[in-house]
Amino acid sequence: MENPVRAEAAATRTAASAPLAVSLRGVVKEFRTGGGTFRAVDRLDLDIRQGEIVALLGPNGAGKTTTLDIVLGLTTPTDGDISVFGEAPRRAVAAGRVSAVLQSGGLLRDLTVRETVTLIASTFPNALSVDEVMERAGVTAIEARRVSKCSGGEQQRLRFALSLLPDPDLLILDEPTAGMDVSARRSFWDTMREDARSGRTVIFATHYLEEADVFAQRIVMMADGRVAADGTTAEIRATATGRRVQAYVAPERQAEAVAAVEAMIGVSEVIADAGRLDIRAADSDAVARALLTEIGAHDLEIAAGSMDDAFRMITERNAS
Repeated sequence: MENPVRAEAAATRTAASAPLAVSLRGVVKEFRTGGGTFRAVDRLDLDIRQGEIVALLGPNGAGKTTTLDIVLGLTTPTDGDISVFGEAPRRAVAAGRVSAVLQSGGLLRDLTVRETVTLIASTFPNALSVDEVMERAGVTAIEARRVSKCSGGEQQRLRFALSLLPDPDLLILDEPTAGMDVSARRSFWDTMREDARSGRTVIFATHYLEEADVFAQRIVMMADGRVAADGTTAEIRATATGRRVQAYVAPERQAEAVAAVEAMIGVSEVIADAGRLDIRAADSDAVARALLTEIGAHDLEIAAGSMDDAFRMITERNAS
């Protein structure tokens, strides 16, 4: 079985030498609100290279959806420069190089699923076949169902089918699995993995942090319209949370062990209960050595911080 850490590193090295798919320089987007303005995107600098799979994360109001709208040419930045494959976003979209799966809109409720795909396919000069995209999106079984009768998850899968029609070089997904059940979400990401292997660039925003952790090669966390953190999933977890070290000592030695661990450089948190120590530290190896050789701990385990921990810490840090 392929080592996932090694695979992620290899993908990162390959992407680093690839041409740019998306480039944003000093991008600002402001909206008028009553008597003032709201800055949704604040001097954003971001490069995404061809073949990368990038998750865009952040709390509500962080600027994720506005950034995606700018890349798609759906809104014009107030200031700054944006290029998609070296062109203005609308030109890249018009050329069929960019497609999107958005959260809502874009569907005619009175048409069936097949009628919808067939209609949209007719607008592209060299569209993939209707049957192919419906099969890949998992909507063949509901092809005769009217859109108005489709569930939210089924409508998202239909939008995915439509996005595949021009066989785009860049696929942008805004909460793509919203409304899907667990089985449909798994099937969706299996299909996305197959597409990504062909070299397609994928940018997706999601609230399902486990999707970002499992699928993305790179995580860009946004807060207040700016990039708060940017790196591989392993780098984001390590930077934000360090690693968790768990070990056990005799209950009567717990206070002594806690004091020794808290005195170590890079230890940010120690939780102790009935001899069980749960430690968060930047240098887990140093803590592990001390626990085993100096403190006399046993049953030691080391684990990376979770993406949930990283998300919480980074957003809290930027809010303070």
